[in-house]
Formats: sequence, C-alpha cells, structure tokens
Amino acid sequence: MRTRRVIAGIGIVGLAAAGAALALAWQPEIAPVPPPAPASFDPALVRRGADLALIGDCRTCHTAPNGAAFAGGLPLPTPFGTLYSTNITPDPDTGIGRWSEAAFARALREGVDREGRHLYPAFPYDHYSATSDDDVRALYAFFMTRPAVAATPPPNELPFPLSVRLTLAGWKLLFLRPRDLAPDPTKDAAWHRGRYLVEGLGHCGACHSPRSLLGAEVVSRAYEGGEAEGWRAYALGAASRAPVPWDEAALTQYLREGFHPLHGVARGPMAPVVENLAEVPREEVVAMARYLASLGAGSGTATPPLAPSSGPGKAPQAAGAQAAIEGAGTDLYAAACAACHEGGRPPPFGGISLALSTAITGESPRNLVNVILEGLPARGGTGQPIMPGFGAVLTDAQVASLAAGLRRRFGGGAPWPDLEPAIREARAARRLAARPAAAMTPAMTR
Repeated sequence: MRTRRVIAGIGIVGLAAAGAALALAWQPEIAPVPPPAPASFDPALVRRGADLALIGDCRTCHTAPNGAAFAGGLPLPTPFGTLYSTNITPDPDTGIGRWSEAAFARALREGVDREGRHLYPAFPYDHYSATSDDDVRALYAFFMTRPAVAATPPPNELPFPLSVRLTLAGWKLLFLRPRDLAPDPTKDAAWHRGRYLVEGLGHCGACHSPRSLLGAEVVSRAYEGGEAEGWRAYALGAASRAPVPWDEAALTQYLREGFHPLHGVARGPMAPVVENLAEVPREEVVAMARYLASLGAGSGTATPPLAPSSGPGKAPQAAGAQAAIEGAGTDLYAAACAACHEGGRPPPFGGISLALSTAITGESPRNLVNVILEGLPARGGTGQPIMPGFGAVLTDAQVASLAAGLRRRFGGGAPWPDLEPAIREARAARRLAARPAAAMTPAMTR
C-alpha cells in the first residue's frame, strides 16, 4: 500500500511538472489588427527606427540574395540545420502587416510571434530583450512603413524534435535571461549608450562569444571569440589576439569604414555589419567603440595553440613534412602575394603587412582560408584593399601550404591542427553558396 502511494505521488508530481512545462511553453495568440497606414507614423520616429534597424543588422538577415529588402528567405546555417529568415515587411498575409505594436514587442523581446509560436534563437531576442519601449516603438514605425512584399520563405530544415517549436520553451527556460544594464556611476553617457547598443540591438556577443552544445552563448566567456557562418568571429577586449591592441579610435574607424590599416578589412559576416553602421549617426558608432574599448586590451602578442603531439618516434618525420609544406607555401607567397603585401603601395592595390593579421596569428585558420579562396572584393569608392580570390587556381594542398607558410613566417606560431578540415569546409560552403537559392512563394507554409 505504501509503495502504491509513493508511485501515485510520483505520478501526480510528474503530471503537475508536465502541466507546468506545457503552461510555460504555450503562448496565447495576440489578435491581429488592421494594417496601420504609413502616414499614421511620425516621420522622425520612422527615421529613428531606420537607424536602429541598421544597428540591429535586420536588413542583412531578413533579405535573401536578389530578394526584396526585409522579405526574408535568407538561409541561416546552424549546427542543428538550416533556418530561413522571415518576412518582416508589412504584408498582411505573409509578413507582419497585421501585427500590433504589442505583438512586435513580444517577438523582439521574448521570441514569440503574433500567433504564439516560439521563434528560434538565430533571431537574437536574447539580446533584443534589452530594447527600450521607445526604441521598440521606433522600430515598429520603421517596419510598418516599408513596402509590403508578399513572400513566404522556404520551410526550415531541422530534424525532429528540433522542428517542434514547443521545445524552444525549454531552451528559453534554461538560457533566456534579462540583460543587466544597471547604470555604472563611473562611466559617462556615451559608454552607457554604447553598452546598450552593443549588448542589445547590436548583439555583438552573438557572434563574438563561444556557444554551448545547445547553442546558447557561454556568458562566463563573453567576447572570447565565436563562429559565424564559417568564419571566426575574433575575441574582443582582453581576450583579443590581435598583434596590435585595439583602441577606441581604431574601433570607431573600423566600424564606420570597414577598414583600419593596423587591423585589416571587415569580411565575411562582418562586412554587412559595417556597411550598415556606415549609415547611422557617427555618435552611435563612437559610443559602441567606447564601450568595446572598455572591455580591455589584449596583450598585443599572439600565443597560438600548440600543435598536437605526433607521438614517440614520429616527431622528426612530422617536423620534416611540415617544413616541406611551409617551404612550398613560402614559394607560393613569393609568386602570388609578396608583390602586393611587400611592394610598398597604398590601398587599394597594396596589401597590409601580414604581420598585423589576426587571421594569421589567431587560433583558427578559417578566416585566412576564406580570404585565400574568396579574396577581398572591391567596394566602390572606399579605398579599401582589394585582393583576387585563388580558390579556382590553387588546389587544397597548395592552399594548405600557403596558409602554413604564412603562419610560420608572419604569425610565429605552431601549425594549426585543423587546417585541412577548414579548407574542406570552406570549399563546401562555396559550392553551397553557388547553388540556386530556394524559391519563395506565398503558397509555402511558414
């Protein structure tokens, strides 16, 4: 009898826990509203919302290649599968045209759409949760005055059970926390503004921090570097491995112009970020730079990771093979790279000193490999360095030799143990990017 009572009690507790979990997971629908007239919004509020949307990088993620701005459909590869960004134009059927400001605010801060469905955290609502009421209102005004586009993105490509959105409630329970932006009496107004933008809408930590196996930012290691779309997002602040430490002036120039002579060119996912920041008021970027500079400066000298042990009796052979690889890379550098990087010419046709490159001194070869394969495309009128891509003329072995030779000559570090996998992954990403984009039609199910 006692055993039966214990079992019954456990069952009741289990049912209660399951009910509580379901209650937390379930979110009510917010009633649709008639699409607001664009003329109903204050033009000054719309302009402010436009700046905030640029800081939030909204256009980048919600615009597919050759697609209409903010109409969604951009594939977002994650370790768990591919997500497609949503349509955030005011189309009443496929976009957010029937969303109230309250529905918009809930999506931005809590990751729940108007219909009550949980949103995947590729949408960085864990950062956007810090957005003030005034800024939510400005963003809402901006998006509701964009041209309405009827387009539905392809279905997400996720395995079960991740394809079930209710599972996201558990993720939020574990990882979604309010950001502590309490005032610091030792800091000025620009620093506070910069912290608000960097930690909130700018969501810099979303790329520049490592993530756990469940895809959450490791808060205790904020800004120690992360991965983003096949690129390494370098560590910021005290953890930075940049050969020359960043300061506020360098950060301001880099974020505004996408280039600094001591730090190089913004590329990969960072390129559209600086393109957006170039359009916002300069004081906003200065504030972001001030906060980022306050995170601390690195040592200014890189300490690359040690190469893995080759085992007893194998070290001389491995060292000899590595020396041959690096020697071949030195020859490739002399033939294809030195004329630009050591010719003394200014940008755009002259390259920066590779001794200043974090791509070479850093802990991962990903960015160096990507630049070797893709080059640095010209950006009209900016005067930034340009470089041809060598992906079509160099074999994987030659890319590995060139990267290893640059690492030894300019980085002074041990060989990267993951160089060859990085090359294979970069090649695969280029092939995937060359495939025709998935079509978007209103008939598709979101």
